Amino acid sequence: MKNRFEHILSGRTRTVTQVSIVVLCIGLIVYFMPREKYTHYSFQHNAPWNHEQIIAEFDFPVTKDEKQIQEEKDSIRKHHIPQFNYKENMGSEAVKGFKNYLNGNTASGYFNGLFNEYIKCLENLYRDGIVSDADARTIRNGKNNRIVLKQGGKIAQKDAGMFASCSEAYELLLRADTLLTDEALTGMNLKSYIRPNYVCDTAATRIELERSLDKVETKLGTVQKGQRIINRGDIVDKNAYRTLETYFDELQKTERNKEGNKLYMFLGQVLFVIIGMFMLLAYIYTYRSNIAENMNKYTFTILSATLFPVLVGIMLNYGSASVFILPFAIVPMMLCLFIDNSTALITHTITIMICSIMVGSPYEFLMLQLLAGISAILSLRELSSRSQMLRCVLITFLTYAIVYMCYELITESDFSKMKYNMYIYFTVSALLMLFVYPMMFLIEKTFGFISNVTLIELSNLNSKLLQRMSQEAPGTFQHSMQVGNLAAEAAVAIGANSLLVRTGAFYHDLGKLNAPIYFTENQNGGINPHDALSPIESAGIIRKHVTDGLEIAEHEHLPKKIKDFICTHHGLSKTGYFYIKYKNAHPDEEIDESLFTYPGPKPSTKEQAILMLADCVEAASHSLKEYTAENIEGLVNGLVDTKLRDGELSKSPVTFQDIDIIKKIFRDRLMAIYHTRISYPSENKKQ
Repeated sequence: MKNRFEHILSGRTRTVTQVSIVVLCIGLIVYFMPREKYTHYSFQHNAPWNHEQIIAEFDFPVTKDEKQIQEEKDSIRKHHIPQFNYKENMGSEAVKGFKNYLNGNTASGYFNGLFNEYIKCLENLYRDGIVSDADARTIRNGKNNRIVLKQGGKIAQKDAGMFASCSEAYELLLRADTLLTDEALTGMNLKSYIRPNYVCDTAATRIELERSLDKVETKLGTVQKGQRIINRGDIVDKNAYRTLETYFDELQKTERNKEGNKLYMFLGQVLFVIIGMFMLLAYIYTYRSNIAENMNKYTFTILSATLFPVLVGIMLNYGSASVFILPFAIVPMMLCLFIDNSTALITHTITIMICSIMVGSPYEFLMLQLLAGISAILSLRELSSRSQMLRCVLITFLTYAIVYMCYELITESDFSKMKYNMYIYFTVSALLMLFVYPMMFLIEKTFGFISNVTLIELSNLNSKLLQRMSQEAPGTFQHSMQVGNLAAEAAVAIGANSLLVRTGAFYHDLGKLNAPIYFTENQNGGINPHDALSPIESAGIIRKHVTDGLEIAEHEHLPKKIKDFICTHHGLSKTGYFYIKYKNAHPDEEIDESLFTYPGPKPSTKEQAILMLADCVEAASHSLKEYTAENIEGLVNGLVDTKLRDGELSKSPVTFQDIDIIKKIFRDRLMAIYHTRISYPSENKKQ
């Protein structure tokens, strides 16, 4: 994948680009920072207040919240006693009418005391009270089962437990006696004699209910200016919770009316973020100039410092979850893997400092996140296996848990006041840290980085390309293995990345797969196809293994850093054998040296320089006729000095001290490879 950020930037263009990135990131951070005072406080019912003491800055009434007021009104509606009017003559008139009906039907033989039970039942029903079906439901839906009775200008409460609805009264009247048939009862039309003698006064009931609702108190009390609202460690009970909510609401209303306050807060936030970013840039340009010169590393570092301040701002403005669930340790972990440990620590410290001015408990937040980040850095020097990631996550979680417990014991001196929900946040944060592993792939592809995990996968000898090389170009494969071992040992000695240079060595001659027989290590003493070619044609084939290697690497999606080894391992040197052969054959001809020169470029890193030297030394070592210490030392010194003299190492950061160390490593390694063995004496045979 092509590098997305590494353009041809130099001078003013590079500076403008870098400044623009920083300004954009500062703008993002400040934009998402909360500017409402106390929005960063989080608290829960019946939990300890974990922040600093709150003192009222002004007088304010503490009001009940809408839910509490509504609950009280609902309770009043449920317990409200309805008002009824008593119709005194209703019962006597109904009984009289029933008797008249019976007297009018004596010819049928129904009367003569047969209906005394029905008359008695009807009288009892009116004495206990009959109400309409709707009024019965109203009474029974209430809690008190009582009514307010208005009778003769007097008002009194009455137990409504004995009241019967019209439907219930009719059923009771039907069951007053069992001597009559259903046909006879139907003919009597008993339902016409049952009417409610207690009638609900709907208007009076509604007026009284509204009067009771209007009396609901909306205030819990008043807090005076200077009064302590809550202290650290106090339990946030129901009243304290509402007092805090009311105070913060009133405070924000006050702040909104003071636009100057918001402006000052905004200016303070801008200046603080600028100072933090300036410190990070000062560190980069003073101690890590390689980051400043590499747009990928520079962009990644600045974006890493921007990510979590933006996330914290979003959570505080639009979310309700605790910021402690965010995996802040991801930033130092990523920077450890792709940049270096010192940059990880500095960037993490600045990130946490910026985040701390937004949260409610800045000291607690700073302490926890800084120590957790440091533990992540110390436990993840490099990542080469999943077990290392799990170990880092576990150590970071334990750091969170132990440090928080110590902090709570120092401030509270009581286990019972400890917020155990914080351990849930720490667990979630630790689990989110595991996303570092899949994120590595995305970061590698976006910024052109390469992790140790990827290098280990690429250096696996069972990988497709290396297996193909071992089968189709076995000599090149063995040469690459020897170069890898030689270069890795030299890299360790001078503090370079040994795993990177070793993996690069395995693939540096990848292009020879297209024509392996044209390279001496794969000819095995057979026919040399170069004998039938001109020096220019042969040089073209030899030079082409660099471009062929890049094409294969591009097709196989190898990382850019591996492709850099392919194109720089010969630098801008010449195919010496064929160049000299052509020059000797055409002494008077002006030679086009580009026909014999590798495409380059020259090595630009320590690892690329080591590979160039190891490649030429290992290849040339096979031409020695006698492997003595003098011959090997002369070979190594001559080849390395030639590369220096030709300027092939002019763009790499290797020092003369590094060169001396590399020479010594190569000499010692070659002596170990080509050491002489003693000849074993033959056994004398008996005559």
